Amino acid sequence: MSPPATTAQVDAQPVRNTEAGATADDRPRLPGRVAARVRKTVLYCEDVLAESGTGPARPARQAVVAAVIENPWLGTGPATDLSPEVEVIAPVLAKALTGRLIDALGGVEAIEAFGKAAIVGTAGEIEHAGALIHTPWFGNLMRDFLEGESIICFADVRGDAGETLVVPMWHKTAAATRSHYQTISARVSDAPRAGEIVVLAAASTGPRPHARIGDRTTDPTVSAEKLERDPSW
Repeated sequence: MSPPATTAQVDAQPVRNTEAGATADDRPRLPGRVAARVRKTVLYCEDVLAESGTGPARPARQAVVAAVIENPWLGTGPATDLSPEVEVIAPVLAKALTGRLIDALGGVEAIEAFGKAAIVGTAGEIEHAGALIHTPWFGNLMRDFLEGESIICFADVRGDAGETLVVPMWHKTAAATRSHYQTISARVSDAPRAGEIVVLAAASTGPRPHARIGDRTTDPTVSAEKLERDPSW
């Protein structure tokens, strides 16, 4: 009789995907914390104290957290099934990044807006960046951890080390709340290297400074047809 498998041995057993057309049957599933191969994490915070020389009625703190990981699909082709790695890596990143945001911004209750992003290095596909942020294994979990309801706005690009990415955010429970449409710029000086991916999560504790352009729930009806009928346009 063979000795019982240890936890590590169980984690490394091949993933059996029974869906039609599955191509990942013979790839081992490693524990997420191992498979992610995180090289470094970076936290950046911004406190908006004044805009046009005047302090905002509701000062907000913005934060973005980045995880630099090894691209798990490096060297694979465009037909490769990305889901086995997504299912083990993305949840680990979602938990780690949102945890840092919650700590940096004073608790989940303080967070009002959120966003996500990824930058893949030049040796990877843009789909590799999207794979780690656009599935339920990251997006749904990020939303749950931050107690949100809205779809999370995003950005994903391919770039060299030091690429600056503007991460969009909006209200975590009321996406139509225009006052919370905002961005934060993020940059990791030495990442992504060609074979890496930078995964980012961002959040804010409040609206833009001096927000005063109305709200989608109270806007008048504006359409191309209506404008075309207006002779003054």
